[in-house]
Amino acid sequence: MSLITKNFNTRMDRVQLPLIPVVSELIRHNPETISLGQGLVGYPPPPQAIAALQSFLAQPSNHLYQAVTGIEPLLRAIATKLATDNQINLSAQNQIVVTAGSNMAFVNAILAITQAEDEIILNTPYYFNHEMAIAMINCRSVLVSTDQDYQLDLSAIAQAITPKTKAIVTISPNNPTGAVYPEASLKAVNDLCRDRGIYHISDEAYEYFTYDGAKHTSPGAFANSEAHTISLFSLSKAYGFASWRIGYMVVPQQLLMSIKKVQDTNLICPPVVSQYAALGALQAGISYCQKHLKEIAKVRSIVNKQLQTITDICTISPANGAFYFFLTVNTNLNDLELVKQLVENHQVAVIPGSTFGIENGCYLRVAYGSLQLSTAEAGIQRLISGLRAIC
Repeated sequence: MSLITKNFNTRMDRVQLPLIPVVSELIRHNPETISLGQGLVGYPPPPQAIAALQSFLAQPSNHLYQAVTGIEPLLRAIATKLATDNQINLSAQNQIVVTAGSNMAFVNAILAITQAEDEIILNTPYYFNHEMAIAMINCRSVLVSTDQDYQLDLSAIAQAITPKTKAIVTISPNNPTGAVYPEASLKAVNDLCRDRGIYHISDEAYEYFTYDGAKHTSPGAFANSEAHTISLFSLSKAYGFASWRIGYMVVPQQLLMSIKKVQDTNLICPPVVSQYAALGALQAGISYCQKHLKEIAKVRSIVNKQLQTITDICTISPANGAFYFFLTVNTNLNDLELVKQLVENHQVAVIPGSTFGIENGCYLRVAYGSLQLSTAEAGIQRLISGLRAIC
């Protein structure tokens, strides 16, 4: 062992290993596996996004660095979208920043509002990249359990606030549970943040993915919320844009300079070619996602119906958003061991719940957003037969 290896511990030692690459490696060694794992849609970007690349190529200056917060045409398009779809109106108190995906937006926000050892409240199950980012920045995640339907426990959230708390994070529609938080719950969190002098970070990557009458609410639309609300958005899901890495955030004006410092250091500017594609995607608008959402809803119905046949060995909580079901499995098996057996012996892959911060039991996240109807039927049948055989 070298002296460097022996003597150096880094901040990364405290960061969990993301399990999606581990599951992907299992799938690679079992090539007939149907994946109900990674959260993706199966449809491509809209034609307008691809056509917009010609506009990018037509201007030689686009190969140079551009504005750290995003190109002006895209900022204008986002402002229009926010006003129309989210009822968020820009003012002198808030600002749009385009980012390389909403994960980067989250890191920007945490760096801008914290010092080392500060606390961020996460509701469990959490989105693992949020917890990882907080650990990387030498801050602490304070975990607050949700109720049996994965809805917010407002009393527990309030009790978790300490002098070191800098923000409460909500994700609605939720990854990994599929829960959609009602407006009243989000308003209560937002008011709590205002009253306690902390920030409400609202992750809205799945804003368009709701079912059975559930409605998405943007906390940034609440009256007098501009100064303490940080809203995170992504094009990855709605527009089939996963690899383009474009998201954006709406931030209080007092954080803008700090976020510019972070972004200039880490990125200089969001990828301009992807910003042009994003501009085309926003021209296609919400109707593009809604057209494909009808097919995803059909897949969801099949998956949900089949899962109801194994309620004797699993608990399936209501999931009216995103494209996930979060299962509680009645077994003494470790969740990662269960996932390995499902891949190796039954050729179906899901994600273990422990990566989302749930350790007191065996939990699985089932993702269905990228599946065709026939694949969904085959995949869920493999999952059901595998769970029955193992449990």
